[in-house]
Amino acid sequence: MAGTEQQTRSRVEAANSADSDFPIQNLPFGVFSVADGAPRCGVAIGDMIVDLAECEAQGLLEAQGTFSAPHLNDFIALGRPAWDRTRARLTELLAEGASEDVPLVPMADATMHLPIRVTEYTDFYASKNHAFNVGVLFRGPENALPPQWTHMPIGYNGRASSVVVSGTDIRRPMGQVKGENGPEWTACRRLDLELELGAVVGADSQMGQRVSVDEAEKMIFGYLLLNDWSARDIQAWEYQPLGPFQSKAFATTISPWIVTQAALEPFRSEGAPRDNELLPYLREERPGFYDMTMGWTMNGQRMGQTNYNVMYYSSAQQLAHHTESGCPMRVGDLLGSGTISGPEPGQTGALLEMTQSGKSPVEVNGQQRQFIEDGDEVALYGFAQGDGYRIGFGPCVGKILPAQE
Repeated sequence: MAGTEQQTRSRVEAANSADSDFPIQNLPFGVFSVADGAPRCGVAIGDMIVDLAECEAQGLLEAQGTFSAPHLNDFIALGRPAWDRTRARLTELLAEGASEDVPLVPMADATMHLPIRVTEYTDFYASKNHAFNVGVLFRGPENALPPQWTHMPIGYNGRASSVVVSGTDIRRPMGQVKGENGPEWTACRRLDLELELGAVVGADSQMGQRVSVDEAEKMIFGYLLLNDWSARDIQAWEYQPLGPFQSKAFATTISPWIVTQAALEPFRSEGAPRDNELLPYLREERPGFYDMTMGWTMNGQRMGQTNYNVMYYSSAQQLAHHTESGCPMRVGDLLGSGTISGPEPGQTGALLEMTQSGKSPVEVNGQQRQFIEDGDEVALYGFAQGDGYRIGFGPCVGKILPAQE
């Protein structure tokens, strides 16, 4: 257990529960609306949402009017001093015994929206356990990992346009798959999830400019849960030689709350052991991972659970590598960690691994599953456990609808 900092209580009683995702030590940012109201920025505390736009209107906070926007990009672009100043002021306002009135909205009355305007989306492949397990299925253990895997983060550019907030139903995709006598047009038969952590980029870089790992760490605003839905049969037919395309483009679900780096700082952790020394531009001066429980359920049944610190490459390393060629980054860019899987069968973050590509079905509430069926609901969860509190991410849920044939 990490996070032994002094316990602070909140004026919002639900935030003081040991199993609340949103204690005063967390204060994650999101975007919400209420009936007949426009989306605006908020912060989660217990079972309530702080209306940041109203806070600014009342003079309780100063963020240059950015909190009335339907996304957090404008606030994030103000930079780390503004992030830290806002967090410190909110801690004062929400502490037990604070006297100033704070505009609060019950979570039960709010609708959550995408927290950021996603400018670009890149997904990585940073769990050695996952990469090895999948490699064994398709290439055997002797060729499971490609030769460059332990030397640099591998990723692909995904679709920002199909990133959706938790609670959005997902339509089963149609596509080409390999048939007995050539390609076949069909609804995906091997639909899967991917348990991931998403990093939100909080600063721009210039084209032609490389960013160090240390600089990349300072550029990250925070983290959220991310499910990169995957059509495995479509992927198998299309991915060579250029990688995933339509098999990943149809949907990516993210949680509505962005947990800041500051909230996770007490839980900083080493990652997986290195097979070889990395090139200098990827070396970290301090651990870039966090001691966080990560897991997923299907139709309410817990399926896989592991820890984020099994990962081989951190978000800062991924961001630094993304700029290695001089590729510019922008506020609101989203980086997926790649599937988070531990070394044991019950620690996998995808059905592809858990069922050995469908060869070993699993039981879900008395029913057999090889891959996701229509009507199934997949939920991700994640939290860092402190001393009497936990830093949670809230829901990341999607239900599968039948294909539109």
